[in-house]
Amino acid sequence: MKKMFKNIAKSAKSAAINCQTSIAAFHRRAVCGNAGEGYIDTAVKVLIAVVLGALVLAGLYAVLNDTVMPTVTQRIQEMFDYAG
Repeated sequence: MKKMFKNIAKSAKSAAINCQTSIAAFHRRAVCGNAGEGYIDTAVKVLIAVVLGALVLAGLYAVLNDTVMPTVTQRIQEMFDYAG
């Protein structure tokens, strides 16, 4: 029985060491790896997103300001200009 508990403890310790080793290897590859995106690529993507977002917002503002708002303003004035 005592031998069985020693074997279980030994295998658990071995599994923990293997797990720590694999985690350390993963982090080492992640930190030392030079593949992937660079800072310039990410900055260009952010700038493109900001410019496209500004264009969409400007387009919506132009449409709402020229088309929707005059009719809404006219309807509100007609509604409160009721002479009864």
